Amino acid sequence: MSGKRLAQYLFILIGVVLLTDALIMSLVGNMNLGIVALTLLSLLLIVYGILWRKKRAPIWLHVAVIACCVVVVAFSGFLGAYGASTAARYNEDAVIVLGAGVRGERISSPLAARLDVAVAYFHRNPHALLVVSGGQGPQEDIPEALAMQRYLVARGIPADHIIEEEKSTSTYENFQFSDALLKQRFPEGYSAVFITNSYHVYRAEKTARAAGVAARGLGAPLLWYVVPSAYLREMMAVTSMWVFGVR
Repeated sequence: MSGKRLAQYLFILIGVVLLTDALIMSLVGNMNLGIVALTLLSLLLIVYGILWRKKRAPIWLHVAVIACCVVVVAFSGFLGAYGASTAARYNEDAVIVLGAGVRGERISSPLAARLDVAVAYFHRNPHALLVVSGGQGPQEDIPEALAMQRYLVARGIPADHIIEEEKSTSTYENFQFSDALLKQRFPEGYSAVFITNSYHVYRAEKTARAAGVAARGLGAPLLWYVVPSAYLREMMAVTSMWVFGVR
C-alpha cells in the first residue's frame, strides 16, 4: 500500500476512533461543547479521508484539514505543557478545588482527579482549608460542592477542614465566591493554591487574577478517553477569553 493511500485510510481511522470517543463521552459524562466539537472534527476527518481516497477532495478542504490538525496539536501542547508545571509550596493557608461535572450524584473522572490531588496536597499540608467550589448544573442532582465534600470525607479528610461553596456557575465565580468565604476565615489575608485539571490551569490562572485571587495552580491528570473533548472545549474557552476577556 502506498504512503498516500495509507494516509487516506489513517484519516478515516482517526475519525472513527474520535467519533467513538465522542459517543462514549456523551454516555458517561454530561453533554458539552467539547463533545459536540469532537463529533464535528471526527466527521470532518472521515469525510475528508473518503473524498481524498475517491480523488474528490477540493484543495480548500486539504488546506482546512491540515490547518485544523496543526492548530489542535499545537494548542493542546501549549495547554498541556503550561498545566504540567506547578508553583505550589505546600504551606498555603487554603486550597480552592474547582468544580467539574457531576452526573446525578456521581463524580466525573476529571473531578475525581482534582480531588485526588487535593487529598495528596492535604497529606503534605494538613493545616490547609479545602474550599470545594461548584454549584448545581444540568444533569446534576446535587451541587458539585456537596459531591466533592462527600468524596473528600470518604477519603479521610476531616469535615472541619472543608468549606463548601455551592453557588458558582463559572470559573470566575469559583474564585469570586471562594475568595469571599476565605476572607471571612482570614480577614488579614491568605495564601492559596487552586486545583484543576492540567489543561485548565492556564485559563484558571488568568481568571483567578481577574477575580482578584492570588493563587497558584496545581494540575491534575485526565483519563485518556476524556482528553480529546476536554482539550477541544478548553481551546474554545481560551479563544473566547482572548477575544472577549475573562467572563
